[in-house]
Amino acid sequence: MKVVLLDEIKGKGGEGDVIDVAQGYAENYLIPKKLAVAATKGNLKQLEQRRRNIAKREEVRISNANTMQEALSGKSVSVDVKVGEEGVLFGSVTAQMIADAIKAQLGVEVDRKRVELGRPIKLAGVYPVEISLYREIRAEVTVLVGAPEKDQDEEASEEAEASEEATDMPAEAATEEVEAPAAE
Repeated sequence: MKVVLLDEIKGKGGEGDVIDVAQGYAENYLIPKKLAVAATKGNLKQLEQRRRNIAKREEVRISNANTMQEALSGKSVSVDVKVGEEGVLFGSVTAQMIADAIKAQLGVEVDRKRVELGRPIKLAGVYPVEISLYREIRAEVTVLVGAPEKDQDEEASEEAEASEEATDMPAEAATEEVEAPAAE
């Protein structure tokens, strides 16, 4: 079924494009959500009349995407999460967390759906993450995952002290228990 797109649909096309999709996809998803209309003679005629307005909006979207690409490319953001032993995270870093970090640290608002992770991040480290801004316009951001090094060092020393205290206590308790039966 041929439809005229009223908005950009990732992987299908942009506003004003005439594409061929499955009839069920068009009737059950695109048309009810007002993302497309059937490509009838009347709708195609209206599309020709609106082409100039669509071209202007397209130019604005592309220029906005290019400015965002310049603002994001080569930048790095840090996502602070709890890190367990051997750099394994408690949970994982999500696209929403990365989008929030970009907004907080770089001042650029990015939709979480535009962050392309591929696989969930479950280990502390440095990861390149691609952000799809508009159609083929993409930016790559470096994401630093994990708590800052100072905090990790402090936590490691506190854990070491706590483990030393814990090992001292059972050793003393064990010797007292051994001596107690011998005294009787």
